[in-house]
Amino acid sequence: MQEQQRRIPELGAIVAFTNKTGRYAGEVMEINGPRALVKVLAVLKHPEQGDLHNPYNPDVPMFHERRALSYTEKTNVLFGEIEPFYGEVPDYKESRARALAAEIEGLDRLKRWAERGLDALRTLEKEY
Repeated sequence: MQEQQRRIPELGAIVAFTNKTGRYAGEVMEINGPRALVKVLAVLKHPEQGDLHNPYNPDVPMFHERRALSYTEKTNVLFGEIEPFYGEVPDYKESRARALAAEIEGLDRLKRWAERGLDALRTLEKEY
């Protein structure tokens, strides 16, 4: 129980937190039971796209488009998803652009890896 109490963020604290598949920096506004109401200040990692229950599967009935939480949007976050944020909070628009670019680069890299893997397998298929 004492460990749980140590993890409760203070009001006004600047924290890093996870919301679905995105990661953000924000300010703790309220404490509500096992959750804190946090105001979004920056995007640290853009949310992933697609069906979270079927990752990397493009052939799902509903391929979800996920937007980053908006600047000053408030969201309830479990204490376990909150960590202290160190350093200066980046500008929201710049942080969102960087996070989006990193997510695009990651997917592009995965796409290029898959294409090279397919090429190698097709070569093996001819040899087998």
